[in-house]
Amino acid sequence: MDNITALGGDVYEIDTKMAGYSGITAGYLILGDRPCLVETGTSTSAPVVRDALASLGVGPEDLATVVVTHIHLDHAGGVGDIARFFPSAQVVVHEKGARHLADPARLMASARMVWGDRLDTLFGQMSPTESERIVALGDTGAIDLGNGRTLSSHYSPGHAKHHVGLVDSATGDLYVGDAAGVYLPETGDLRPATPPPDFDLQTALDSIALFGALGPQRLLFSHYGPVDAVQETLERSAEELRVWVDLTRQAHSEGMDLDHAVAMVRDRTKERYTALKADDPTAEHFELLSGAPSNVAGILHWLDRVSP
Repeated sequence: MDNITALGGDVYEIDTKMAGYSGITAGYLILGDRPCLVETGTSTSAPVVRDALASLGVGPEDLATVVVTHIHLDHAGGVGDIARFFPSAQVVVHEKGARHLADPARLMASARMVWGDRLDTLFGQMSPTESERIVALGDTGAIDLGNGRTLSSHYSPGHAKHHVGLVDSATGDLYVGDAAGVYLPETGDLRPATPPPDFDLQTALDSIALFGALGPQRLLFSHYGPVDAVQETLERSAEELRVWVDLTRQAHSEGMDLDHAVAMVRDRTKERYTALKADDPTAEHFELLSGAPSNVAGILHWLDRVSP
C-alpha cells in the first residue's frame, strides 16, 4: 500500500489520509509480539488505518494496544472505530482524556464550536469506546509491547492538558504528538501548535525540555514523520513557541482584536517558513493543523489568564 512506510525496528508509518489529504496526520504501528498502534487519526480515517494494518498482517484479533498522545480529533477521533475493528485491543490514554473517549459528547460539542460545518469533512464523529477497555495513564506509565520491549509514557502538557510523549525502549523513538509542534517534511519547516484552551508557555517549554532529557534517538511527529536531528529540532520547537508568544503578546498589549493580531503575526512569521515564502502547496497543511488563527487565539487565551 502506498500509505505505509517502514521506518526500521518493526515500526511502520501509516498515512491516515485525513480528509483525503496525504502527509497531514500519521499513525504508527509497532509490530512486535503485542502489536501497538500509536495515534488512530480521525474517525473518517479509521477504515484507511484498518486496511493498512491488515496489509501488515494485523487482523481483527491481533492488535493488542491502541495508544493516543492526546484526545484531539486528528489524533484520537478514530479510537472508537478502531476499537470496534480490533475488539481485543486495549485503548491507552492519559487519565485527563479517558472520560472523553468513553463519552465524546462534550469533546465533539467543543470541536463543533471551533470548526463548524468543516468538522464533518475534516474529522467525522468520534464514537464512544467502552470504558472497561480504556487504560488511563498517570504522569508516567508503561505499555507492554512483548519480548521485554516497552513504550513508556511521559506526561507532557502545554499543548493539551491530556498530552503524553511515548518512548520505545527498543528504538529510542519518541512519539511527540503535538507537543513539539507541526513539522513539514517537504520543507523542514517546524511551527508551533498552540490552540485554545490549554496552551501555557512555561508548561509547553517544560515538556520540550523533558523530551530532550529523555535522550531519544529519533522524533516521530504525528504531523508529520520521523526526524533524526533530535536536539536541534527540539531547540527550534522552543524557539518557535517564544517567537509566536512574543509577537502575540505585542499585539495583545496594543489592544488588537484577534483578526488584527492574526494578520500581524502571520506577516511577521512568514519569512520563518520555506513553505510560506515559496508559496508551496504544503503550506495549506500548516493552516489546517497549526493555523495562525488557532495558534494566536490559544496564546491570547493564555495571556488573558496570566495577565488580566
